[in-house]
Amino acid sequence: MSLRPLFVTRIYEAGLSGAADFAAFNAELAHACRMLAAEDGAGRAWCRAHGYRGYTSYGSLNDLPQRFPEFAELKRRLDKHAQTYAQALNFDLARRPRLDNLWVNVLKPGGGHSGHIHPHAFLSGTVYVEVPDGASALKLEDPRLPMMMARPGVRADAPEAERPFVYLAPRPGTVLMWESWLRHEVPPNAAKTERISISFNYA
Repeated sequence: MSLRPLFVTRIYEAGLSGAADFAAFNAELAHACRMLAAEDGAGRAWCRAHGYRGYTSYGSLNDLPQRFPEFAELKRRLDKHAQTYAQALNFDLARRPRLDNLWVNVLKPGGGHSGHIHPHAFLSGTVYVEVPDGASALKLEDPRLPMMMARPGVRADAPEAERPFVYLAPRPGTVLMWESWLRHEVPPNAAKTERISISFNYA
C-alpha cells in the first residue's frame, strides 16, 4: 500500500536575518514604519473607518519603494525570494515576478486581521520587523475546508500538512510567502507591544 500526496500547498519560509547588515536594516524599517504610522493621516483615517486596531498603509499609500530608500532596498531583497519561490513552484513565467504593492502593518495589542485572500496577485507574503513575545502567528487555512462535507476531524497529533489550520510563528526578519488564493488571517495580538510587519503582493 502507498499514499500519494497530490495537490500540495507549499509555503515559502526564509529570512533576512542572515545578512551582515540585518540589525541596522531592520531598525531602519521599524523607524520608517513608525514614522508612517505617525504622519500618514489618510492611512489613520482608513484604519478608523475600517476598524483596524493600529495602523496600515494599505488604504493610503501604494508607492512606498519610490518614497523611501528602506522600502526600495526591501523590494530588492524580496524580489530574489519571489523569484526563488516561483521557480520552486514550477511556474511557467515569461518574466520575473513583479512587486505589485507593499504596505506597512503596525498592529496594536488586541488587534487582528480576519480571514482573507489576495485577489489580483499570484504570490503574497509578509516580512516581519518586530515580533514581541505573545505576538500573533500567521494562521493558514486548508483551502479544501469548504468542500470537506462529512469528513471527520483529524487527531491532535496529525502531521502539520494534514491539519485544517496551521499557525506559523515568525521572528524578526522572517519572510513568509504563499500563493495568493490561500486563505489566511492574523489572530488578535496578545503581546503587550506593537507587532510590525510589511505585507506584499506579486503580479
